[in-house]
Amino acid sequence: MNQDHLTNALILWNYHNQSEPLEKAELIVGLGSYDLRVADRCMELFDQSFAPQICFSGASGNWTSGLFETSEAAAFAGRAIQLGAPENSITIEEEAHNIGENIALTRNLFPEVERVIWVTKPQTQRRVRATLDVQLSEISSFVTAPNHNFQAQPTDTHTMHDLFCEMVGDIWRIAAYPELGYMAEQVISEDVRSAYDALVAAGFTDHLPANIVTLEDR
Repeated sequence: MNQDHLTNALILWNYHNQSEPLEKAELIVGLGSYDLRVADRCMELFDQSFAPQICFSGASGNWTSGLFETSEAAAFAGRAIQLGAPENSITIEEEAHNIGENIALTRNLFPEVERVIWVTKPQTQRRVRATLDVQLSEISSFVTAPNHNFQAQPTDTHTMHDLFCEMVGDIWRIAAYPELGYMAEQVISEDVRSAYDALVAAGFTDHLPANIVTLEDR
């Protein structure tokens, strides 16, 4: 991986990593993934009394098949309990396979809540916000993530190469999904487009659908 690859990946990281100010809520939702630090962030917020309940949502997805002995949600709940969360403060939703399902199925479990903090990976914050703005615009939602930098995001099982592929694939989804009604339209600047094109040309395409190259291939 050369310096140009790292420079372009950092452009995508900064685009995806759209942090927001937080307010107190009724519920914290941890979106399942390969990254248990999301559960750690949920516990930070719970310990700071941002909300009295946590829901972990996730079956398995592109990056977690075979990673956990249980569902993503159950693995995250186990981590939270290890960190001191009372078991009666945690709800598990184990059917969701993508962000839209995370949101819809969690809403089904908590139809009365009006203020929710959604916790995800740093590089998924824009996608979560754009999805919420279409699929759950009637309540107040706040999106947050573990607070670490780009270099710290890879894990033992999700390498820097995997991270590059993930961010490239999500740029394509951010471009393609609004016309399908899955998320709100996002501005994609020329520097982000150029970084996407360069990383696709370099082969970081594992998270793209088959036969996709440009952002217009949708």
